[in-house]
Amino acid sequence: MSPTTLPTRAESPLTAEPAARDGLDGRDAAIDRVLAGFDARVHRQHRVTLRSCDVVAIPRSSIALVYVIDGALRVDGPGGASEELVAGDARMITDRRAHSLRAAQHAFALVSSLDLTESAAHLLELLPGAITVRELSGSDPAVAALAAQLGPELDGDDAPCSSRAGDAVVCRMMANTVLVSVIRAWVVRGCAPDGWPSRTNDRFLDRVVEAIHADPGRDWTLEDLARTGAMSRSVFAARFRSATGISPANYVTDVRIRSAQDLLARGWGVSEVSRAIGYGSDEGFSRAFRRRIGVTPSAWRSCAIRGAEA
Repeated sequence: MSPTTLPTRAESPLTAEPAARDGLDGRDAAIDRVLAGFDARVHRQHRVTLRSCDVVAIPRSSIALVYVIDGALRVDGPGGASEELVAGDARMITDRRAHSLRAAQHAFALVSSLDLTESAAHLLELLPGAITVRELSGSDPAVAALAAQLGPELDGDDAPCSSRAGDAVVCRMMANTVLVSVIRAWVVRGCAPDGWPSRTNDRFLDRVVEAIHADPGRDWTLEDLARTGAMSRSVFAARFRSATGISPANYVTDVRIRSAQDLLARGWGVSEVSRAIGYGSDEGFSRAFRRRIGVTPSAWRSCAIRGAEA
């Protein structure tokens, strides 16, 4: 579900999926859904100049993004791992261990430290510890130009993205655009694993997973799910558990709760969300939410809204 599109109260917020709107094939629809789900807040973001032998630590966060605007540098990771980057290259890091930048001569780079919102955090499971995209400036010049302008130039201490009213919102939207574009480039260039973002590596089960994500508010029965996957109930249940590690019913509940987090973070009321994701009562929804998240929907909603306003 796209974090940047708020459906009206009259339409279902859980059925306006790319596959239904645009007739995309299964994998393209899955890729669109995953990319649309990324939503990050800017923790720190600046452009920094590195001179010979300078070392700059990358702040630890959900995602760190480095884009080389000019010159060349090396990204050093744990265990002696390193990656050479030149102007136009981007590297995204989801490994929270210590990383740093080092320049042999000169480099000017964007360093963006992002924290995914709670409703998007599960998407990290689909990504490797690091992604490198060569010559982003050649394949996506507009995105590269945007990345080259993000954040203030670092002069001593870290600086905020901006101090003008509304600029923090614009800064966050631009940073998310660059983030999603780097992931998209990784996919379209064939660097992602075969079938990404499939969680099952089974086209029949993928059909079921897509159906659940397209309409989590539906009263899914085991028979409905098995029919979607063109299997008997017993075969489907065993095959689904083997591929995902959980039962179909638990998977449906997990998707519903993540959808609930998305809607709550947008400011929807608990009763509205409960009805939208298919629960017959607020009490049943609250129990399911608390079992998985550890707090009540209303408490989670308050924290999510305060975090978005911070």
